[in-house]
Amino acid sequence: MSEQSSALNGIRVIDLSRVLGGPYCSQMLGDHGADVIKVEPPSGDETRGWGPPFREGTASYFIGVNRNKRGMALDLRRPEGREVLLRLLEDADVLVENFKTGTLEKWGLGYDSLKERFPRLVHCRISGFGADGPMGGLPGYDAIIQAMAGLMSVNGEAGGEPLRVGLPIVDIVTGLNAVIGITMALHERQRSGRGQFVEAALFDSGLALMHPHFPNVFLGGNQPKRTGNAHPNISPYETYRTATQPIFLSVGNNVQFSRLCEALGAPQLASDSRFADNGQRVVNRDALRDELEAVMADQDGESLATALMKAGVPAGPVLETAQVLEHPHTAHREMVVEMDGYKGTGTPVKFDRTPGTYRRPPPAFAEHNDEVLRDAGFSEEEIEQLISSGVVPQARG
Repeated sequence: MSEQSSALNGIRVIDLSRVLGGPYCSQMLGDHGADVIKVEPPSGDETRGWGPPFREGTASYFIGVNRNKRGMALDLRRPEGREVLLRLLEDADVLVENFKTGTLEKWGLGYDSLKERFPRLVHCRISGFGADGPMGGLPGYDAIIQAMAGLMSVNGEAGGEPLRVGLPIVDIVTGLNAVIGITMALHERQRSGRGQFVEAALFDSGLALMHPHFPNVFLGGNQPKRTGNAHPNISPYETYRTATQPIFLSVGNNVQFSRLCEALGAPQLASDSRFADNGQRVVNRDALRDELEAVMADQDGESLATALMKAGVPAGPVLETAQVLEHPHTAHREMVVEMDGYKGTGTPVKFDRTPGTYRRPPPAFAEHNDEVLRDAGFSEEEIEQLISSGVVPQARG
């Protein structure tokens, strides 16, 4: 599949970001055709060392979010390095970075400076708390935001301790919000001819994830609490035991509940006054769980979930990671990608005319130094000088 068939073909992204939110954002842009140049500091993106497991000295953490990028290294602490970056930005559409507020400004590379020289540039900053306000400029980390934004307060078993979501949900969602902001800004640029500053803050993204808990509070509901796998507003909506693996039910209305009861061979539950509507089912959720688990106690979880889905009841087996990766629908949706010894998760955004493409495995450190510099118009003599002086490192320092 050619690069020309992708939605963002012709867009060039200079990616100065490290760790997760920024790289996740730029990988998605790259998957959909953007030419992404990942610029690492002399020490490299720290996630190269976040293992095991490792492949040829690079950790899986880095490999998972850095495909479809050309990699180079640059020492921005040196004036010569900053001049190289300015050359790279001359034909760039997007700059993605997650420097601590004030760092680029100190180097004369803040947005106010860059927009004068590059008025069409979309400058996206991924930050912890934004630049100003009571916590402005402070560093932010996924788990800290999970704690501060309320996610941990509603995650965990009833009566148990607050629990971190078992994946970096805030970093990932912030990366997605950055993609949304960048593509909106590129769309607006078609009308105005001007770029703009886009900020995606982890704190904001964490707060935006708190649905339906914040809306419940806004309408005077009770203080949100931890309910394990149960939904605060819907029942049956949690995991239920079977003879084998548990299944998850997400029954949101009376029609679905009636179908559930029929499929389980327990139609009398649909006419039980305790379960007459969702409000009653939420109040009596413990009794309902007991009734449902009693009739599912001798059934195979995966087979039952499949039968329920075919009957129009939202249900699914609780699968382990290996089972998910081996699932036939995972293959059908092309959600596992393999190329040149690389294996990764496919793009979740699908297009019918301009689908995502997988063109490059994650780069080795400084792998494309020469290529990127030549594309930017540097002569062979200039490239040799930049490398020999250490402005453009060839190996991690």
